[in-house]
Amino acid sequence: MSNSTSPSGLSRRTFMTGSVTAAAAMPLMATSPKAAELSPARAAEPRDLSTISLRINKQAYTLALDNRTSLLDALRDHVGLTGTKKGCDHGQCGACTVLVDGKRVLSCLSFAVMNQGREITTVEGLASADGELHPVQQAFVDHDAFQCGYCTPGQIVSAIGCIDEGHAGSEDDIREYMSGNLCRCAAYPNIVAAIIQARDEIRRA
Repeated sequence: MSNSTSPSGLSRRTFMTGSVTAAAAMPLMATSPKAAELSPARAAEPRDLSTISLRINKQAYTLALDNRTSLLDALRDHVGLTGTKKGCDHGQCGACTVLVDGKRVLSCLSFAVMNQGREITTVEGLASADGELHPVQQAFVDHDAFQCGYCTPGQIVSAIGCIDEGHAGSEDDIREYMSGNLCRCAAYPNIVAAIIQARDEIRRA
């Protein structure tokens, strides 16, 4: 390649080297902390806030929330009910399962504002007022149906929904209708056994 010099005093080799270096540096500049500081996520403005009333575990709560707040974040960050866990935050693991009007809901996929006027039940609201565990909670203890315990609140709430929906007729049914709740510790045999015990106890009650 010729290394001729232009009237500006730059050689062709110098120009090409500088251009390649600048092009290689552009992705690094775009992802640098400085670049991130220039485009922060838009903060909620007053018009984005709503004052809503939620009924959670038979108690009323009035909250001023960003309209984009998920039910999961409302429960954990604004009400202080941290039993409901944030796992994937994409509706794929089931750790955030709550009951809304008795039906299973993935709270990470539901906006808080959508749940006004509905009865929301979290794992904290399952035991009786005198501290007696719900039959599903007791069955999980009896069958050691957990290891690390992170998925357990979602598993228990989902199991209650599964039984109430009539989907706990057989072990295969339980596995199918609990398949949305993942356990990385693989305690599935114990979970199925616990649900069968709780199902039978609830039927006898």
